[in-house]
Amino acid sequence: MIRQRQLWVLAGTRAWAREAAQRYASDQMLWLGEPPPGVPGGPAREAHKWLGRELDLLVVDAWAGFDVEAFGAAAGALRGGGLLLLLTPPLTEWPHYADPEYARIAVHPFTPEQVSGRFLARFVRLLRQHGVAVLGEGDALPSWQPVPAVHPADWCTAEQQAALETITQMAQAAAPAPVVLTSDRGRGKSAVLGMVAARLLAAGVQRIVVTAPRLAAVDTLFEHAARGLPQAEVSRGSVAFPTGVTLQFIAPDELVHALPPVDLLLVDEAAAIPTPLLERLLVHYPRIVFATTLHGYEGTGRGFAVRFQQVLDGRAPGWTAVRLSEPIRWAADDALERFVFRALLLDAAAAEDAAVRDATAEDCRIERVERDALLADEATLQQLFGLLVLAHYRTSPLDLRHLLDGPNVSVWLMRRQGQVAAAALTVREGGFDAALAQEIYQGRRRPRGHLIPQSLALHSGYVEAPRLRGERIMRIAVHPAAQQRGLGTRLLHALIEQARSDGLDFIGSSFGATAPLLAFWRRAQLLPLRLGLTREASSGAHSVIVLRPLSAPGRALYDAVRARFLAHLPALLGDGMEEVDTDVAAALLAESVADDSSELDAQDRRDVESFVRGWRGYEVCQVALRKRVAAMADTAPLSAVQRELLLAKVVRRQSWEQIVAAFGYNGRAQALAALREAVAGLDAAA
Repeated sequence: MIRQRQLWVLAGTRAWAREAAQRYASDQMLWLGEPPPGVPGGPAREAHKWLGRELDLLVVDAWAGFDVEAFGAAAGALRGGGLLLLLTPPLTEWPHYADPEYARIAVHPFTPEQVSGRFLARFVRLLRQHGVAVLGEGDALPSWQPVPAVHPADWCTAEQQAALETITQMAQAAAPAPVVLTSDRGRGKSAVLGMVAARLLAAGVQRIVVTAPRLAAVDTLFEHAARGLPQAEVSRGSVAFPTGVTLQFIAPDELVHALPPVDLLLVDEAAAIPTPLLERLLVHYPRIVFATTLHGYEGTGRGFAVRFQQVLDGRAPGWTAVRLSEPIRWAADDALERFVFRALLLDAAAAEDAAVRDATAEDCRIERVERDALLADEATLQQLFGLLVLAHYRTSPLDLRHLLDGPNVSVWLMRRQGQVAAAALTVREGGFDAALAQEIYQGRRRPRGHLIPQSLALHSGYVEAPRLRGERIMRIAVHPAAQQRGLGTRLLHALIEQARSDGLDFIGSSFGATAPLLAFWRRAQLLPLRLGLTREASSGAHSVIVLRPLSAPGRALYDAVRARFLAHLPALLGDGMEEVDTDVAAALLAESVADDSSELDAQDRRDVESFVRGWRGYEVCQVALRKRVAAMADTAPLSAVQRELLLAKVVRRQSWEQIVAAFGYNGRAQALAALREAVAGLDAAA
């Protein structure tokens, strides 16, 4: 039991809890919240800065805001024999405490005071159920001392050694097949990747590339690689020799864009990288390792396993699975690990396949479930969250808190004999007054939440959009064992009818665009109104907003935005959005008709004004600007340079890089400012 980790709750006044926690100060400690002078740590939102190290003592000050993701991630850095001190108000009071984290959950017009304490109520209940030590101001504080490390830094378990050999053999094989390495936290996954990189570089491999959602996620990998290559030159994210032999970190989006030649690609925390990006890497690199944490904080490995296995089976049927199950940092069956898994629902599982395998759209019951009822029904909550984890690559503990506490969130369940076969989360958006809608349109206000109405105002240029009220479908998921039988379509239609019954103006959604997803939403008449200008880091795809009008004002806005989107789409895809997926572009272009009119209408003039004033960017206003420049008179009071700039960018559609080089600007920002000034001068002459 010496390597078991402990969790103690110091529940009382904040001053007492802080003073008590300082009695346990250790050389290897971290304080998340507001650390006392001289104590390492800082705000919980910056926890990632200190991870990648092993801790003896972790202090989490929930008085400063209980950041659930930082709590879970930092707990994984606590080694065997370590102590986690959680500083809270008295447990009976904690669910009613005005947690500073509520500012992240409240959306306009709700205030942090209107956020519920359901998540904390459940957390307190689980603390008691798990028998966690709770110490109050009248209690004697027990003694604790750090436990010396059990194993040397280069020690390997038998599982690690087997994984090391499997990856080495694949990297040296004439006909390699991908390796998928999975484990829970603390099993030495990153250490294996670092050791195999060191072994292969020492054996003559020239270039190994590592990619992951963040550089900090692979610090441990590089640490182990550097330890095995004492002659190398080491810097953060790089291990290199003068001969050109290198181990280098490259971010996923940069890697997919450049696709440099490599001898071996190591993809760590793959569950947090969008499947489309992983598939591109799989197709391009024959020697590749995908590693991921099954119950982690970078992304969820269980959903990754379900989704990506299908891709692997189709693209590389000879792939090998390797699993690490033996803990290294702490003892097996660690009590803290069990508690964190349950409290943050990292161990949540969807319904058993057999329970929903025969489900049909007709024999499932659809209901909007109250969150208080969900809080009292742990089994249903686990099935719901487990299903969301399977369906989305980056479902996190913060999503659980939003699900339970978000004041504008609705939870929908589709159940067969009590088992969750499908689910949806929706949020209410819009309903702003005219003054605030104008400020949103001008980019001067950005109230939290309200993605669709704000985007249609700020990016599409429709000032009336924020005044309408609608429902955004944030998540919709069908159990993998019950898919392709109409459950998702029926649930979607139920959401539409409820939104109509509630008197809303629209129902919509926003997601990373793929051709199959566009087809799913199209079947329910939710059609695209906007396409994001760049690939989102979160999905690896261009986001798309789809919408279906439900009222006369909703129809008027929809018709205007949809017609303009379809008319401008060919120009957008040809200037600034060349990387849109081919299938997505084809699906969107199928209904588009290029705007060949040379006359500026009222919306065109609003686009020109919003560009000149800096309210909107060039790309979303370019069609109107093209019309305006085409009508440029010889008498316009512009300099020769301004005329040439307008022709080069707006008419000849040169890239920003070309404009910067040709006109000698110091970057895109200066070029954009010059273009705005030129259009303003042109507009002043009108």
